[in-house]
Amino acid sequence: MSLRKTLLASLLGTIGLGGIANAQEFSGVTVNVLTRPGYVIAGPLIERGKDFEAMTGAKIVVTEVPFAEIFPKIQNDWATGTNSIDVGVFAAGWGVELDAAGLLEDLDPYIAKDDKIKLDDIAPYFREFGQKVGGKTKLLMVDGDFQMVYYRTDVLSEAGLEAPKTWEDYLDVASKIHGKDMNGDGEADYGSCIFKKRNAQSYFAVQTFAAPIVQTQGTAQGFHFDNSTMKPLINNAGWKKAFELYKATGEYGPPEELNMDIGDTRALFKAGRCGLLVEWGDPGTLQLADDATSIKGKLYAVAAIGSTEVLDRESGELVPVTAESAPHSIDGINYAPFAAFGGWAGAVNKGADEKTKAAAYAFLSHMNQPEQSGIDVTIGETGYNPYRVSQLKNIDLWVEAGMPRELAENYLGAINTAIDNLNMASDMKIPGAQQYTGVVLDTELARYLAGEISVDEALENIEEGWEEITEDFGRDEQIEAQGLALGS
Repeated sequence: MSLRKTLLASLLGTIGLGGIANAQEFSGVTVNVLTRPGYVIAGPLIERGKDFEAMTGAKIVVTEVPFAEIFPKIQNDWATGTNSIDVGVFAAGWGVELDAAGLLEDLDPYIAKDDKIKLDDIAPYFREFGQKVGGKTKLLMVDGDFQMVYYRTDVLSEAGLEAPKTWEDYLDVASKIHGKDMNGDGEADYGSCIFKKRNAQSYFAVQTFAAPIVQTQGTAQGFHFDNSTMKPLINNAGWKKAFELYKATGEYGPPEELNMDIGDTRALFKAGRCGLLVEWGDPGTLQLADDATSIKGKLYAVAAIGSTEVLDRESGELVPVTAESAPHSIDGINYAPFAAFGGWAGAVNKGADEKTKAAAYAFLSHMNQPEQSGIDVTIGETGYNPYRVSQLKNIDLWVEAGMPRELAENYLGAINTAIDNLNMASDMKIPGAQQYTGVVLDTELARYLAGEISVDEALENIEEGWEEITEDFGRDEQIEAQGLALGS
């Protein structure tokens, strides 16, 4: 943290706001921001908000609420005209539903006057799929997200094992290293660490398992629905295998894994207790933290885990990977890196007054610009992962932040490999996305993991729940929204 504060102090006197604001232009304006709790995501908004206030006069007030409350609070506040929230920082995919209700400010007119934003430097996936809705920029990224698998190079090397390529490999490796003392404290450690707590973020991880089994034809195909009918693709052999694999990892995880959120698993891997883990980009930088010195330079990433079997959508059964069944496959394995969550992004309330909207945009631009974001993404505690080309291609940026060069090459190589994959799987970005996944999928998955229901019952319940949501929003409207979200 001391390095970060030093960098921020030096930047405060040198960074200008370009064409979007003049010194003290927003004096007297308060911008109310709502996001998740804790230093992750919220912390940098608070810190850079102080910088922004010193430069522009605007006061940035950040309110933190539990993850599950972010979307409904923003939706209700903006839809009812309460307008106590000016900026929401949330999953980029949620923007589609909010925009469909006419709640998001169009940011393109502000961008046209902004000579600091450098949109061409934002990686195409995040620029086109994260920030835009219907071709218009409605959000600005502060983070770029998809899930990867990490492994302890020292632990696997000692066991004579290679990094897994398929989920069966993952289970095999986990079984062979589970129970080993990985941090030298004399206690048995875990082959696999995955956050599986209900009403948290477990539903993202299971989709990382499902994507390479269900999606084979590229990003536009998707893996949740038949795009032409919006019939759920959930109740089939592909998702069933994903659920069973996901549950099987628990045999090699912490005994309390079903009650662990991402903060809990991060504490475990930083303590050197995990041989494998499913995570976002954060572990690459979190291993540089002062409380993770025992694993610094030892936690490597693979862009994605794949499958040698994929779903045949006509029969609903699994078939071997071939050039025909999975044209993007590599050496008989289909990969579909999952853009879980898609990244944290900021949106401006269309119902705010004009001065507040201008200040809100200027603050989000300040967070997004390469000078500031290039620092934030290299610091694990921020929760911000790279999303700009200048962050993804510049090895020296990461080495200067304290990452061993070999690790930096692995970390950025894994991210770039995933982003460049034509079969990258997109998070759900249609109206009701949070209900489809954060409520229905999450609830039934948790019941299955806890042994309350069978996998078949879970998938049937999800199918029924998804159909009800689609009917509530309107099937034709959802078909159109799905086409816009996937570019299909």
